[in-house]
Amino acid sequence: MAEQNKLQPTFTKISQLRPGAENLNLTVKVVSSKPITTRSRNGTQGRNMRISECLVGDETGVVVFTARNDQVDAMKEGSTVILRNAKIDMYKGSMRLAWARVEVTDSADFSVKEENNLSLIEFELITVEE
Repeated sequence: MAEQNKLQPTFTKISQLRPGAENLNLTVKVVSSKPITTRSRNGTQGRNMRISECLVGDETGVVVFTARNDQVDAMKEGSTVILRNAKIDMYKGSMRLAWARVEVTDSADFSVKEENNLSLIEFELITVEE
């Protein structure tokens, strides 16, 4: 019976993303995916790590998602995916979605708003003194 009391996950829109946000669930379409690197972990022998930068979006905007290893295969242009428990990483002052569990899902019926690219906004770190 306790199973029924579980809260449904809250889904966030791209336009609501902020630096430092965590535990994000989003339904997005893959706009583009480009392989960045294949390298071995820690520069040693062992399994290679594959990384792709994927532009993903919804009807409110787009952001770069960093896909790793098996996630790279799921991030095909035009496909709809659910990103679960994602977090925002900052890279050179701009937001990137990362560290999500990727689930391929049925095609979503929204058009991606590509002109609102949150990864192109540069944030400046400001230290607040008490």
